This record gives sequence, C-alpha cells and structure tokens, in this order.
Amino acid sequence: MENEIKLTKLANCAGCGAKVGAGVLSQLLEGIRVHTDPKLLVGFDKSDDASVYKISEELALVQTVDFFPPIADDPYTFGAIAAANALSDVYAMGGEPKLALNIMAVPKNMPAEAVHELLRGGYDKVYEAGALITGGHSILDEEPKYGLAVTGFVHPDRLLTNSGAKPGDVLFLTKPLGIGILTTAAKVEMVSAETYARALRQMMTLNKSARDVIVRYRVHACTDVTGFGLLGHACEMAQGSGAELHISVDAIDLIPEALQLATIGILPEGMYRNRDFAADHVDAGTVSLAKQDMLYDPQTSGGLLIAVHPEDADAMYEELKDAVLSAQRIGCVKEYRGGKHIYLEETNE
Repeated sequence: MENEIKLTKLANCAGCGAKVGAGVLSQLLEGIRVHTDPKLLVGFDKSDDASVYKISEELALVQTVDFFPPIADDPYTFGAIAAANALSDVYAMGGEPKLALNIMAVPKNMPAEAVHELLRGGYDKVYEAGALITGGHSILDEEPKYGLAVTGFVHPDRLLTNSGAKPGDVLFLTKPLGIGILTTAAKVEMVSAETYARALRQMMTLNKSARDVIVRYRVHACTDVTGFGLLGHACEMAQGSGAELHISVDAIDLIPEALQLATIGILPEGMYRNRDFAADHVDAGTVSLAKQDMLYDPQTSGGLLIAVHPEDADAMYEELKDAVLSAQRIGCVKEYRGGKHIYLEETNE
C-alpha cells in the first residue's frame, strides 16, 4: 500500500539514532539514590538491556521499555521495527517475552489508517515473538513515536548480562552493521532501493532465533547492538566485565553500500555521540576512519553481541549460521592489562 504520509519527514532523528548518548546518560543518572533489594538481580545502575527481578528459585521477571521516532515511512514497517527493537532487550538477557504494552505518540492530524497500520505492525511482531499486547498508553505529539514496554521471563540461573565476559571467550555478532548510515542516507534518497529494502527486513527480524540458540551454550555475556553502536556496547561489555575485547574488523559483516556512504561522509549524528563516548577506550590500530565510523554507527533493532566459552564456540557458530541473518565470529576476550578496553585488529593485505 502506498502511503501519502512520509513518517521520517516528521522526525528530527530516526530510530535508535535518537537515543541519548551513553556518556550523557551516565552523567544524568549520576548521584541518583539507588534503593537495594536482594531480589533485584539487575537494575538501572548497570548498563544492561533490561531490569531483572527474582520471583522464585525458578523464575525471574525481565522488564524493559523502548520507543523512538520513525525509522521508516511506511507505518506498518515502522511499527514492526519498533516492536522488534523493544523485544530484543528481553532476548539479550536470555529471556522470553510474554507481555507488552504499547507506547505511542502521534500528531493529531495523522490519518487514522496510518495509526492503525503502525499498531498492526507492532502487534504482528509481538505475536510472532509468542507474546501478547495487553494495552498501553498514547498521547498527542507533533512528532510520532512508537515502542513497547515488555515483560518477559527467565530462569534466575540462566540470566544473561553484558558484564560476565571471561578471558578466552569468543565473540559473535548476529546481524550486519550499517543501518544508521543507510537510514540517514535514505532521507536524502542516496540509498539504492534494494539495499534499503534489505535494511528494513533486517530491522524487522526478531532476535528470537539467536536467543533460542545461545541459551543452549555457555554464554557468559550478551547485549544487543543498538543506539550506542557496536563499539559503544562492546565498551560497556568490556568495562563491566573488567576485560579487553579484541575485535577482528575483517570478520564483521559491514553492509557494502553503507561503507561506501561512510567513506564520503554520510553519517548520522548518533555516530559522533558514540565516538565521543567510546573512542578513549578504543585502540583503532590501522583501521580506516570509514570502517571505524561503521563500528560506531547507531543500529536500530541490531543483532546480539555474544561472549561464549571457547569450547562451545564452534558448535554454537554452526547453529547460528542456520538461525540468524549473519553469524559472525568477530574476536575474543582477554585479560585486562590496563589502558584501552577495545582493540581493533585488521589483516593488512
């Protein structure tokens, strides 16, 4: 269906590119009193994807919320992407989504048909995840926004966080990089129709299949790669784990057209925020600036970054290759020696 309304024209930022920078966010939270509860396994004082509260010896509650302005012009596609992105936080913790609440802001002159399609996109993704939408909240706003508050379940002993990576672990990534660059370029019609369609399909793809694979292995740390880019989220994992991450740039699936655009300087504002946050912790070696930009690029509904026991790496990789869009074995975890937390490595040919 061809829509007259161009949602992305109504927003200053697209998708997770609208996210407050990690450095700014930590400053905003500084000094806020944190109450303790022995049953709160993960709270906002961590850099994890969701909070986790222990209900019993067999059950813990996973809760998250995520919403953003339009990442696509088509309302259904926007709704589906926003829902997939919100659900991903639960998958990154090793959990299963169960309930969701809509969060929506719409201009008062937005056509009812467009609002309906936006909601239908969200509902379809939530049902694909095996969860239920049970209500929500909506307000009027000049800029449309949509997302979900999601509740999921996980066994307390099988909870995944982003701070448990151990020396020797192997690092994996499950989706290609370059989404923020492509969606930025799409606003000025500088992306091919084929590549842009691929980007939309990628953002609409749930991380459910990846989660279903990794919970069968000795995964020590996991996070989804979204608004802070690969290096922003990798930095949080390294610092939280007290470790170094050594990343092979050659092994990362960089969307070719996005790399071409990065080379000529077509970059989202969020990339610069991510660089400001993480660059002091990264040894980029001889990696080109354009490739570095790709690694700082804010992703929307990105893949999972996983640290797994080395003895499980090969078997997990074989399963991931059949389950995810792009199974990438991108590096390893090493003992922290002081100084930088991330080391980028590249084969010079």
